[in-house]
Amino acid sequence: MTGTEGTGRNASRRAVVAAAGATCLAAALAACGDSGDASQPPKDDTSAPDSGGDGGDGGDGAGAALAAAADIPVGGGKVFPDQKVVVTQPTEGEFRAYASICTHQGAALNEVTGGTINCPLHGSRFAIADGSVKKGPATQPLPGKKVTVDGDSIKLG
Repeated sequence: MTGTEGTGRNASRRAVVAAAGATCLAAALAACGDSGDASQPPKDDTSAPDSGGDGGDGGDGAGAALAAAADIPVGGGKVFPDQKVVVTQPTEGEFRAYASICTHQGAALNEVTGGTINCPLHGSRFAIADGSVKKGPATQPLPGKKVTVDGDSIKLG
């Protein structure tokens, strides 16, 4: 009786462990997969970047100075994590702003180098000039934000 009982118990234990492993694997694959809605960009009130503008839509941090224009390098940019925005200067005197959240899986974008805004999670890269995807896995561009230059200050809104 001991031999059969032990085998049954081990088989049950194996089945439970296998089922738990399969469940964890399925959850991990679902989290890493690119399944339709997960790749959609976050909703935003503005549909395109604006290098000038009226400056008064009252959005998140609108009108607040982010940085001095001199702090944004030509051909590069700077990420502002607290405001969830990245500001770029593709050519001298042309400033653009985008949401700093990757459109692939929602990770925070962390750097601007080599003419692209980069995601540390899966390596997506976005163009500093228009927010378009330069390298996947992201398939959607970054949503634009309105930015204005007031004297030497760069402001959202």
